Amino acid sequence: MSDTLSGLLTIAALLGLLALVYVPFGDYMARVLASPRHLRAERVLYRLGGVDPDAEQSTRGYVLSLLAFSVAGIVLLVAILLGQAALPWDRGLPGVPWDMAVNTAVSFATNTNWQSYAGESTLGFAAQALGLAVQNFLSAAVGIAVAAALVRGFTRTESSTLGNFWVDTVRVTVRILLPVAAVAAVVLLLGGVVQNLSDVTVRTLSGGSQVVPGGLVASQEAIKELGTNGGGFFNANSAHPFENPTAWTNLLEIFLLLVIPVCLTRTFGTLIGNRRQGLTLLGAMGFLWALSLAVATWAEVSGQGQAAQAAGAAMEGKETRFGEWASALFAVSTTGTSTGAVNSAHDSMSPLGGGTVLANMMLGEVSPGGVGAGLYGILVAAVLAVFVAGLMVGRTPEILGKKIGSREMTYVALHTLVVPALVLVGVGVAIALPSTADAMGNPGGHGFTEVVYAFTSAANNNGSAFGGITVTSTFFQLALALAMLLGRFLPIVLVLALAGSLAKQRRVPTTAGTLPTDTRLFAVLVVGVVVLVSALTFFPTLALGPVAEALTGASR
Repeated sequence: MSDTLSGLLTIAALLGLLALVYVPFGDYMARVLASPRHLRAERVLYRLGGVDPDAEQSTRGYVLSLLAFSVAGIVLLVAILLGQAALPWDRGLPGVPWDMAVNTAVSFATNTNWQSYAGESTLGFAAQALGLAVQNFLSAAVGIAVAAALVRGFTRTESSTLGNFWVDTVRVTVRILLPVAAVAAVVLLLGGVVQNLSDVTVRTLSGGSQVVPGGLVASQEAIKELGTNGGGFFNANSAHPFENPTAWTNLLEIFLLLVIPVCLTRTFGTLIGNRRQGLTLLGAMGFLWALSLAVATWAEVSGQGQAAQAAGAAMEGKETRFGEWASALFAVSTTGTSTGAVNSAHDSMSPLGGGTVLANMMLGEVSPGGVGAGLYGILVAAVLAVFVAGLMVGRTPEILGKKIGSREMTYVALHTLVVPALVLVGVGVAIALPSTADAMGNPGGHGFTEVVYAFTSAANNNGSAFGGITVTSTFFQLALALAMLLGRFLPIVLVLALAGSLAKQRRVPTTAGTLPTDTRLFAVLVVGVVVLVSALTFFPTLALGPVAEALTGASR
């Protein structure tokens, strides 16, 4: 079978699987978020936490609960990482340095999963399972909870509440993430992914000995992808054969990282009572993903760049068991969501391919975005699109029966600007430091791209990296941690403020002059707004990095 046919069949299989589960899984998540019933296990958790599950929270209460929960998770994870030597199954490893502990804790609690360490040589089994894997579940649940609160902002009328953060988080974890991740872990285990509690010493062909690391990989791999987390058990992430051994496990992992963001558009349509609205958002997301996939695949398969042309293929940094097609598919999907897992070295991609995955994150990761974050990100873009359309026709902008006034646009504008500001300020400060030149793995435009990629990945809560850069210095550990922290919670606070403002409004009737937001034309408008805002913000930066590198043909 040719590589082209294999690649096309893989994409077709992926789209077929997503189409198969879109309706049932999307509707199931809607029932979970709207159900008045509490499971027995959930009631136990509410009693332990002193939570009244039937009490609603105001915007302020929802925000404070979310922030307190996340800060507590960061503090606990820092303690686990610093004191891992006192935990069972520590593998004889000491606690990690304080700055790395802070960076890692913030990374996993913000659903970023940026890693400045090699997991197999830095962390014990208990720290991986009790610290990192737990945050993989909880940070993903927080994202979906925020999306649910924003949807309630659209559906509620003259309401001062947005639901209950604790109920949303517990339900998402217990009814969605845990059962799906458990099934996925078993399937991955059957596919050859490792799941044990021991390292194995083996005899090498030369007669020496080598320690082969093991661990609870399958269980962490499942939620790593499902929750769009991305942090690998091993340093090579999903390129490691113990995490992703075969072509079909690779397909399964890509499916897992896309399934919740894609199906949440159906959930949105079901909850608001107009499923065409969900399909419109899915169309916008899908177009951006498909366009990115086409460009990245062409760039890698056609061997763009001097190194690829000299070698006859762009296989540097790619696994032969996956090849160029599956590597590009994984790279586009992981940066289009907030996953950040990798099955190839993004640093070794062609200038155009690497620039494409970088641009994916600069779009705000709405193609289709992370769990929850993708939905509330594209909804904010939709509000901005309605506002732009209203300016063009001279009407007060409305969406889903809610007027978009100055207060709502203030929240939308700040949400649109905060992450780009974090990226550009972070890159500017880093480039101004003399020590950054030593941290870069490459000179010139490619080295600059490594720094831009690091701050873009951190602020957008992606977690993937151009691996050539060394980020173990205290500056990079703390600067990237700050970018992750602010890039996660400032947008969340603004989204919840927007939700609260919308929920307080009366519903305005639809008239002949109301802009339809469930049409292909509106999907095109949303795509245009997303691309235009990103281009105006980041094109000068891209021009100094991947664009300049591609035009000069200087590929490592």
